[in-house]
Amino acid sequence: MSNPDFLPKNDRNLLQWVINFLTYLMTAMMRFNFPQAVYDRLAALRDEFAQKLDIAENPMTRTKLSIQAKNTAKKALIADVRLSVKEYLAYNHEVTDEDRDGLGIPVHKTTRTPAPVAKDAPEADTDTSVIGRITIGFFEKGSRHKKAKPAGQHCAEIAWILSETPVTRWDGLIHSSVDTNSPFTLVFENDQRGQTVYVALRWEITRGEKGPWGEIYSAIIP
Repeated sequence: MSNPDFLPKNDRNLLQWVINFLTYLMTAMMRFNFPQAVYDRLAALRDEFAQKLDIAENPMTRTKLSIQAKNTAKKALIADVRLSVKEYLAYNHEVTDEDRDGLGIPVHKTTRTPAPVAKDAPEADTDTSVIGRITIGFFEKGSRHKKAKPAGQHCAEIAWILSETPVTRWDGLIHSSVDTNSPFTLVFENDQRGQTVYVALRWEITRGEKGPWGEIYSAIIP
């Protein structure tokens, strides 16, 4: 199912959802071959939750114990609703998309939306704290989480070159690697220490399509 969190989190909204769900279900139980015993169990859990909710919300009867009892009833109701939807409705060929809308459960997506090609390049930072290594951290532009990739992006392509003169064009970066998880580390020989590495990155989706190159970074091999 496309959305496992279809149940409202608010207590009153959840109760109304279950009422609507069972009302619709009652009219189509035979067509869905939905067990009467399961329906009766859900109805009993609904009634118990409604009763405990009324007590927990009433200022005259609201106590720590009444709130705990309400939460316990809510948890039991949610668990049974999810299990019943999964076992009897989610993949039942008699349940149409119109039925799913009426029940308030997710409608199956018949096709997958292709992952989009990234519009922005990765942002990156470099770490030269280890001798002979340059570690490149890459992440989504503007992200506060420095290991995050944009949705749908499979990996980052990292292009680089050692050069004595500044590199200003991406086609001058003749070496290329890909990495699905940040960071990426370049390892160099001892006699390459002190040389300058130029690096640029771009995102790539699983179909092999690539986004735009980012700016060209430079770092000196420690």
